Amino acid sequence: MNKSILITASILGILSIVLGAFAAHGLKSLISAEMIDTFETGVKYQMYHAILLLFVGSTTLVTQKAKKTIFYLVLVGVLFFSGSIYGLATNVLSSFDFKSIGFITPIGGLLLILSWVVLLINFLKLKKD
Repeated sequence: MNKSILITASILGILSIVLGAFAAHGLKSLISAEMIDTFETGVKYQMYHAILLLFVGSTTLVTQKAKKTIFYLVLVGVLFFSGSIYGLATNVLSSFDFKSIGFITPIGGLLLILSWVVLLINFLKLKKD
């Protein structure tokens, strides 16, 4: 599981950099500055959670059960939260109306919050030094 978490973290991190560069350079003339900022919010949250997964996958302070739960919460959370933000920010460039699935953005955000809650609960259960 640790290897899968670390590989996923690396892929999310790489994609964050690629998408951030794409927003700054490729989308600049295609969408408004406000939508670029929105897109970059998705990139930031994706990178934050890539870093979270790097920590989770490489620490012994988190149980395997918690690691698995955090992994899936982050994976689906990033897909829903950041993915829907990317779609919403670039909505004018697509024939698909991403506003019709905009309800998944807060669901994704909730899943990301829950991943941190699972981490906190895991830490609270640690035996004192």
